[in-house]
Amino acid sequence: MTRLGERTINSDAILYFPRGLVGLEDKREFTLLPVREGDSPFLLLQCITDPGLGLLVADPYSFIDDYDVKIENPDRKVLKVENIRQLAILVTVTIPPDRPEDTTLNLQGPIVINTETKIGLQIPQTEAGYPTHFRPIGS
Repeated sequence: MTRLGERTINSDAILYFPRGLVGLEDKREFTLLPVREGDSPFLLLQCITDPGLGLLVADPYSFIDDYDVKIENPDRKVLKVENIRQLAILVTVTIPPDRPEDTTLNLQGPIVINTETKIGLQIPQTEAGYPTHFRPIGS
């Protein structure tokens, strides 16, 4: 059961986060689910072990072209990166109840996933000066 209803998750769709996520360090196994059919930039990062926990995430490049995520060598080793094309970058999304026009993206805490090894890390971008509440819509 997920926030989107009953789902069957294939084991090859499970993403492993060795450090968990910021504030959720004990949650390690997630999967990505489409929020709706079609070409939406939004996905649900659904926790496998806690069905009530799902984070709305999005492809930041759908909203901002020049977003640059720095990944240091220790993180590259954890992710087992051999080629930059293996990586998917996602950011968490906040949509206030009844105020979709105030949707924000957290550009300071991107989630980086190696799509081949299925390993993910949240890699804070503290030096880059990115906001935690970037408003892509109507800003």
